[in-house]
Amino acid sequence: MLQLDLQSRQPIYEQLILRLTELISLGVLEADTQLPSVRTLARDLGVNPNTVQKAYQELERRGITYSVSGRGSFVAPGEGAREILSRQSVEKIRDAVSEGKRTGLTRPQVDEVVSSVYSEEVSV
Repeated sequence: MLQLDLQSRQPIYEQLILRLTELISLGVLEADTQLPSVRTLARDLGVNPNTVQKAYQELERRGITYSVSGRGSFVAPGEGAREILSRQSVEKIRDAVSEGKRTGLTRPQVDEVVSSVYSEEVSV
């Protein structure tokens, strides 16, 4: 279900946050679905339980999940995950377009790149 890149420069807890947020926003994990326990997920991924706990705490702080004492963490109802991913995507696009503009890319060149990306098939 979750795949992490242990060789990546991105911290594992951030990868976990991103992957879980993606699964929630795509509807793979629906509202009120219980997430795996910290220990179970840590064991399955081969990571430290503190890393999983840190990711779960951040997801809860962002309003993507909620916890029930003694029962675990659950997917929060609403559009929280989708909104967060959309906002992050817009920021990345803005940064990329600004960088391209600074380096001399023209509007037609940027439009061509966007069109080619949208014509590619997306894998989940």
